[in-house]
Amino acid sequence: MHRDWQLTVRMAISFLALTLIYLVFLSFISMYFGLGILPIAVIAGLMIGAQWFFSDRIVMWSTGTKLVSKEEYPELHEIVENLSQKAKIPKPRVGIMPTDTPNAFATGKSPKSSIVVVSSGIMKILTKDELEGVLSHELTHIRHRDVTIITLASLFSTIAWYLMQSSMFGSMFGGYGYGYGGRQQQNGGIFLVLIVAALVWLLSFLIIRAISRYREFAADRGGAYLTGKPMNLSRALMKIEGRVKTAPVQQLKQMEGMNAFFIIPAISGQTIAKFFSTHPPIDERIKRLMEIERELRSSSDLSDLV
Repeated sequence: MHRDWQLTVRMAISFLALTLIYLVFLSFISMYFGLGILPIAVIAGLMIGAQWFFSDRIVMWSTGTKLVSKEEYPELHEIVENLSQKAKIPKPRVGIMPTDTPNAFATGKSPKSSIVVVSSGIMKILTKDELEGVLSHELTHIRHRDVTIITLASLFSTIAWYLMQSSMFGSMFGGYGYGYGGRQQQNGGIFLVLIVAALVWLLSFLIIRAISRYREFAADRGGAYLTGKPMNLSRALMKIEGRVKTAPVQQLKQMEGMNAFFIIPAISGQTIAKFFSTHPPIDERIKRLMEIERELRSSSDLSDLV
């Protein structure tokens, strides 16, 4: 599984931009609310700890996922076990999401506590090879610790969101709290907090979406090298997208909150989410998989000649 340096550079630039935004934001709230760096660090640590610890449980509960045994789904467990050995990670637990809309995701705090999930619908439309392609993508997410990466990236974005919400609430009731040196805040000060928090949230939201798209490219690439059969994943992506597009709107709306986890986002077409997707376009993903297919074929041909 070769490193994609182009994606690595993009990820590094995105995290650098995010770090600079968060440092400015921390400096602002430290000055404005009279808090030192230590209290802010403690609050941030508690928030990220809670988000990281409960993330897999929340996702499982939100999607109605049930863990299944090897006796219930022997073929599914066999594929996951074989791929886990190739990826050199512990075999994750396996779950089924009860929906006819085909999709898959992985979650967990670490490779040792990870869970890989497929919907009941995806089991009906994919061949064994295509399902292997999808699971190789999800296991690459686990190998790269993508859940932890996105959690870390979104921490201060979450703080900015709640600060923005509380500022809006406070402005409606004539102001609250204390600012520089303990002076009573005026409405103008609350609006300043609101503007800064909104700006930080918006910028971090867009950058996190970019990071998420880069991680999807990396998972596609890692999955393609893991199986050595990129076109299996390519065919699976096309099948899943086709079924997602024709799924009932109400069903898609119920799943949209978990789009960052899914292999294909469930977008109802009646939401602004389609303009801020967590995933790159399917056409671009398939194009890159085809490039990997040509690369692997060329390497195979060279080996045969030698």
